[in-house]
This record gives sequence, C-alpha cells and structure tokens, in this order.
Amino acid sequence: MSAPRTPSGDRLGRLLNLVPYLLARPGILISEAAADLGVTGKQLREDLELLWVCGLPGYGPGDLIDMAIDGDHVTISHDAGMDKPLRLNQDEALALVVALRMLAETPGIGTRDSIERALAKIENAAGDLAGAPVAVRLPANQKRLAAVRAAVESGHALRLTYYTPSRDESTDRVVDPMRMLMVGGFNYLEAWCRRAEATRLFRIDRIDAFTELPEPSAPPAAAVPHDVTGGVFRPGPELPLVTLRVGRGGRWITEYYPVENVVRDGAEWQVTMRVTDLGWAQRFLTGQARDVTVLGPPELLDRIRAQATTALDQYATPAG
Repeated sequence: MSAPRTPSGDRLGRLLNLVPYLLARPGILISEAAADLGVTGKQLREDLELLWVCGLPGYGPGDLIDMAIDGDHVTISHDAGMDKPLRLNQDEALALVVALRMLAETPGIGTRDSIERALAKIENAAGDLAGAPVAVRLPANQKRLAAVRAAVESGHALRLTYYTPSRDESTDRVVDPMRMLMVGGFNYLEAWCRRAEATRLFRIDRIDAFTELPEPSAPPAAAVPHDVTGGVFRPGPELPLVTLRVGRGGRWITEYYPVENVVRDGAEWQVTMRVTDLGWAQRFLTGQARDVTVLGPPELLDRIRAQATTALDQYATPAG
C-alpha cells in the first residue's frame, strides 16, 4: 500500500525552505533533516531529486541547484539564489495584521491576549510594518458598539430602535441581551426580543438608537442561541419561495444569495430561492429587470406588475 501523496502546496513550501535549511547545515544526515522537516526519509530523497532540476531560467550549468549526496549525508554546493527562507511578503504580512487587529476589536472575544501576542510577533518579524498606520475599524459605529458591548457585559436589558431593511421600517423593542458575535464581517447583538417572543440577531450598524434599562437582562429558558456556522440567513420551508429566470448578467445572484435550486438551460438559468419578505424581493428584483425575469410566486408578480403600472401612469400624466 503506497503512502498518501503530499499536497502540492505543502511540497512547494517545503522545497522553497529546503535549500536555505540545507545551506545552514552542510553534510547533515538525510534522516535528521527529514525528522526536522516532518517528512519521511523517502519523501525527502524525492524532494532532493526534484531539486536537481530546479533553478533559474536558462537551466544550464550554473543555473540549476546543485548538491552532493554522500551516502546518507547531503550538502548544497550551489543554491541558484534560493539562499533565504520563505517569508511573508509585505502584502501578506499586512493582510494578517489587519485581520488580527479586526479580530482584536471584535466584542466577546475571550482570547484577546493571545491575539495581541500573535500580532506583536508578526509586526516585529515584519520589520517595516511595525508601527505602521494601519487603523482597523469595524463597520458599526465604534461608540455604539462599545456601549452595546458594555450593556451585554453588565447584564442589563436594552430598548432598541431597529431598522429592518427587508420591510424598510424602524421599530422599537425591548430585548434581553445574550451575547455579541461577528458573522460575515458584521457585528451582531443576539438577544431575546420581548416583542417577537423569540431569539433575534440585531446587526449593530442597523440599531438607530438604544437605551440601557435599569432592569437586568433575563432571557427565558426558550432563548436558544442561533447556529451561525452557515451564516445568519437560514432559509426554511416556511419562507416564500421565489422562482426566477436569470441571464448571464444576473448569475451573480446564485453566488451571493443562498439558492435552493439552479437549472442551467443554455444562456438562461432557472433559479429558486427563499426570501424572508416579498417586499424585499420586490424592491431587489425591480432593480434587476434587465437580467432577471420573475416567474413566481403570483403574489410577487402582482406586486411588481402594480409597481410598474403605477410608474408608467406617472410618466403618462402630463406635467402640471
């Protein structure tokens, strides 16, 4: 039975680090090098055979990596310019710094000390990035985020004015905070909503106003946290099912929104998807009229037809 194949990405990274590793250890035992690199002796010998044909364009004498293998010992005699270990470039290091700083700003993270230590190590190793003016701010208003977080930690109930884009309306409600979390790059307050009598997720940047109440937060036993491993939106059979025919310009919908089914038929696809509110679907699909045709449900078709008729009537009415 043959050994499992090493992923090509893992092997490439190992090969890029192998030459500077061997340069620093001339005459090292192959078995010792294999143990350091976490591979078998057979795999390392295969890597060394591959290094024979690696090097600079031209691939003539002086262009390829050269080495001497004496029994179980190996020595690099020509490195072909690969004398430095593989390191993060500035863009890669900066991306890690930004991600870690955003994570450190996220409310409810219990491993902030570990994140700060990792961030310090990367910034110190990156050199030019140490002290770089990289300011990370989460999408929500920072003062509001900090205040909501403080309310959650203090255990008080909140009175919210919350904007719901699917219905294009703001509502007032009293909630019992449970936790803060980040999903898909946005911060959410998860709380028991006394108005809906259910657990709800409130996006922080959609909270228009809030007041911290003196009474304690008291979620009932029925307040079960959401499973957000697959995202915030969890389509179910209780939601309206919308059927669309999309052209090439509308196929992005199948990548951006959760869809139940896609039937590919030439240039046009038939797509079915669940939506939380037909009003949102009406506003969204009206703006996609060039690339999307709505096939159902009938109620949505009637809404869009009525909206289009009203708009045409306004154009037909003489000014004044």
